[in-house]
Amino acid sequence: MPLYFLMGTLSETGQRMLLRNSDLMVEAIAECRIDGANILGQYAVLGRCDYVMMVEADDNEAVGRLALEIGVKTGLHTETLPAMAIGGRLARGPGDEEGLAEQLADPPGTEEWRLPTGSGDDPSEGSA
Repeated sequence: MPLYFLMGTLSETGQRMLLRNSDLMVEAIAECRIDGANILGQYAVLGRCDYVMMVEADDNEAVGRLALEIGVKTGLHTETLPAMAIGGRLARGPGDEEGLAEQLADPPGTEEWRLPTGSGDDPSEGSA
């Protein structure tokens, strides 16, 4: 199922709504029921946007309906970003999930990035 990220910035109306009810985002998101779209996680963030939501959706139409409903209920201006997997899944090829967990747990070429396991006096002590 395709993955999307919804980036949300509160409008002035949304800010006022949030001041009146600090649980607004959690409550509004919990009430959103759109066929073909499922919110996997929601996060308040610092930076250009105020909230980020990770969403699985059947298609652009389903995630669009979800973004609209969230915006109406919370006063969020949303930007929807379709996500594409990179890294292990592409390197292994489609349908080859057997070694994917191992590859992600211990990716090749990461040995030099491991922290030393020795006493800490000699940086080269205990390195791989």
